[in-house]
Amino acid sequence: MLHRLKGRLGWKMAAGCLALGMGVSQAATAAEELRIGFIAPLTGGFAQVGKDMSNGFQMYLDEVGGSFAGAKVKFIVEDDEAKPPVGVRKAEKLALQDKVHMLVGGLLASTGYALAPVSTRLKVIYIASTPAADDLTQRDSAKYPFVIRTGWTSSQPSHPFGEWACEQGYKRIVTIAADFAFGYEVVGGFQKAFESCGGKIIQKIWPPLGTQDFGPYIPTLKKDSDAIFTLMAGPMSLQFPKQLADAGNKKPVIGGGTSYDEFTLPAMGDEVIGHVSTLHYSAALDTPKNAAFVKKYREKYGKVPSYYSEGNYTTAQMIHEVLKQTKGKWPGTEKFIEMLSKLQLDAVRGPVRLDEMKNPVQNIYIKKVEKKKMFGYEKEELWNTVIKTYPNVSQFWKYGKTEFLKQPVYSRDYPPCKYCD
Repeated sequence: MLHRLKGRLGWKMAAGCLALGMGVSQAATAAEELRIGFIAPLTGGFAQVGKDMSNGFQMYLDEVGGSFAGAKVKFIVEDDEAKPPVGVRKAEKLALQDKVHMLVGGLLASTGYALAPVSTRLKVIYIASTPAADDLTQRDSAKYPFVIRTGWTSSQPSHPFGEWACEQGYKRIVTIAADFAFGYEVVGGFQKAFESCGGKIIQKIWPPLGTQDFGPYIPTLKKDSDAIFTLMAGPMSLQFPKQLADAGNKKPVIGGGTSYDEFTLPAMGDEVIGHVSTLHYSAALDTPKNAAFVKKYREKYGKVPSYYSEGNYTTAQMIHEVLKQTKGKWPGTEKFIEMLSKLQLDAVRGPVRLDEMKNPVQNIYIKKVEKKKMFGYEKEELWNTVIKTYPNVSQFWKYGKTEFLKQPVYSRDYPPCKYCD
């Protein structure tokens, strides 16, 4: 087959080159089939999140008839059970057996950190559409030349959110967040920005990932705080605010985007009305493009799209935009990364471009949970109403790349809790 031969000559020269015993590279041949390996948790506690991820990508594929500029897309989905070692095995299978052109997905930050070395070792593209692990596109980026991110870094929304919290007059905040890499990075970004503008984090609590009973933690929250910052993931997001309200909390509650994302918001009650969070997407984003997306997704899947849905829909769109430039031909691994890195897109979430370390520069939205009607739906529902937009936010915020990268990656102990008793 011509597309398996090596070299860099054009399609029209292929037959002559073959007769002369010369090769033709895959980069120069029409991509009869674009093979995309997609990794997501389809079983276990994060199964619905994984379904949102795959649904978003699949919806875009369906909209374009399963073809990217003439390249027929073979979409191969593998279940990693939200377990990084399983994700590694599935990535190896996709690369070595299915011969995919690229890997997409993964959910947890820890999964992103596990899949990146696989991409380096096997020289296969890894598009981190959901894992927000900061160092994939920061200190470790040189180790991962085949990694490119279309989603966000964990701390990216937290930096402007810390500034926003200062603007509200909050001086002292306690944090309670899931005890894993993503939680550390979300809280770390918020703490750095909040303390940079004069605030103080006075307590940090780390319930294990998957905690359902917050009874041992809620009574320990310091009473002299101005607000509570929460970062929950998966089913934790549903349980924590209910139990906090049942305990009689009257303080303002703010949090990272996964605490109130549309994955879990429809199952929440009035106890979350007024809670504020931040992310690079909200289903309540009041633009014609998002309104159309929400309606299509809801009609197709019977639910409001989450950020997991939008992120993978947009990832599919970005891949398609690159293939449009090549008229459906696979440009080769390095060239594809170069082209995707230069792409600028007016996405459902808003304008997106990538920085020099292959991470999105994009809008960050401050969102308040409100019960209201939107997009012509007759019933009042909970929506993440956008109350402020920070445009063109990079992963380095206002600190600058050089200065930011001098500090350690955000962790359980960094920044240190210097105002904790």
